[in-house]
Amino acid sequence: MSELSVSHLLGIKYINEKDIQLIFETADHFKEVIQRPIKKVPSLRDITIANLFFENSTRTRLSFELAEKRLSADVVNFSASSSSVKKGETLIDTVNNILAMKVDMVVMRHPNPGAGVFLSKHINAAIVNAGDGTHEHPTQALLDSYSIRERLGDVAGKKVVIVGDILHSRVALSNIYALKLQGAEVMVCGPKTLIPKYIHELGVKVSHNLREALNWCDVANMLRVQNERMDISYFPSTREYAQQYGVTKDILERLDKEIVIMHPGPINRGVEITTEVADSNQAIILDQVENGVAVRMAVIYLLASKIK
Repeated sequence: MSELSVSHLLGIKYINEKDIQLIFETADHFKEVIQRPIKKVPSLRDITIANLFFENSTRTRLSFELAEKRLSADVVNFSASSSSVKKGETLIDTVNNILAMKVDMVVMRHPNPGAGVFLSKHINAAIVNAGDGTHEHPTQALLDSYSIRERLGDVAGKKVVIVGDILHSRVALSNIYALKLQGAEVMVCGPKTLIPKYIHELGVKVSHNLREALNWCDVANMLRVQNERMDISYFPSTREYAQQYGVTKDILERLDKEIVIMHPGPINRGVEITTEVADSNQAIILDQVENGVAVRMAVIYLLASKIK
């Protein structure tokens, strides 16, 4: 059995194309498991996984928890917003306390970029980055690519546009790394204020015109407007953003080809995409959610096999 080139999943930038293919092949297997009447496998019966969420997250946390339980791991949930971190406990203290409970793997979301890397150097457990600030969100990028592969057969050679708030988005950065590794062409599209200055260094195209971007692409990944990360106003109003960068059924029907619509969720219906688009068969948003569990099962399983 081939194995991952890394002992942690800290970001897409630390893995290679072979790792991605191995994760996808393993996810294919787990996707079959999820379709069965009995959805559990005993693969990780002797592994304990701690979910550490220092930022609120419902979807990602539930997806990881489900993946862990499907693999029969023992799961410890730790929501730091309601815990002793508020009393001034440091990240290392928190984790050492959890490791004292003999945990093999830590799935962590943290507001500080690089928190996972820092942790991996200080503690002896496999780390999965479930989002570190505005930096990376590797499992989201993997499930996005996996969903493209499932719908279009392959990621290589496909044209993917990521639309919206690129500046604050860890999903965008991880997606750019993952798509480029697999040989896709990538464009980002959004208001000038939400496109980071360094973006050209990543080898992606840039457009500020939604219709031009949609005409170019095979797949459009519509990012959520992250109002909670915006300390200043990056565009005049949500209504104006929706008029310029929101996808409607009418816009899709005017294109000369059918494109695939994705969204990492949660959707602001009527802002990034209308309800009609979200619920159309061009959208693979619910497939992304389902694939998220299979991909996270694959990541956890492959990392756990390096622990023993």
